[in-house]
Amino acid sequence: MPTGTLHVVATPIGNLKDITFRAVETLKGVDLIAAEDTRHTKILTAHYGITTPLTSYFEHNQVTKGEHLIGLLKGGKNIALVSDAGTPGISDPGAHIIGLAVKNGINVVGIPGPSAVILGLVVSGMPTDRFVFEGFLPNKSAARRKRLSEFKDEKRTIVLYESPHRISKTLSDILEIFGDIRVSVMRELTKKFEEVLRCGAAEAAAHFETTKPRGEFIVAFNPKEGARDA
Repeated sequence: MPTGTLHVVATPIGNLKDITFRAVETLKGVDLIAAEDTRHTKILTAHYGITTPLTSYFEHNQVTKGEHLIGLLKGGKNIALVSDAGTPGISDPGAHIIGLAVKNGINVVGIPGPSAVILGLVVSGMPTDRFVFEGFLPNKSAARRKRLSEFKDEKRTIVLYESPHRISKTLSDILEIFGDIRVSVMRELTKKFEEVLRCGAAEAAAHFETTKPRGEFIVAFNPKEGARDA
């Protein structure tokens, strides 16, 4: 019996209209959808009339569920992998099952579409020819500052994700380590309350000290771009 295919399907990062015809077709045609949060994915599948069964695949069950999914794929089932938003495998457990599939000789096909890191980069106004994606910085202050300090001589644009309860601290760390360089802070891209702040690090840090951060953030900066008034 031929093995099935793991389809890595990019889904909207906010606006449900940001999905490709191919992605919808794939989600309708596979035997199973492995979703980071089935409750979240059900909003998408209901919107597009997709009735394919869903199963949860997330950080805390990725080892046991991953082996189960590999077994299904070896048995000839076709599975679509989706994350809560954007392209699976970018700062989410999807990378684990993709790696397992490749290791087991299972065909992996990508269905391209939305990616928060790419969208954040292109709307940031920062140089886009060369960039570094850092994902989420460490939670603890000392570790976060140490990681940022490693980029002091970096010439490429740095893009990272940040949570609302850490965004102010991260911007303050950027200001202290790099000075008042230009930064772009993007919030809730493609969603109703989308916001893009392009300014100096000092202004950005001050903004979120007086305005309660909400939603998920993307931060882009280039250590060699110079201060905001340069």
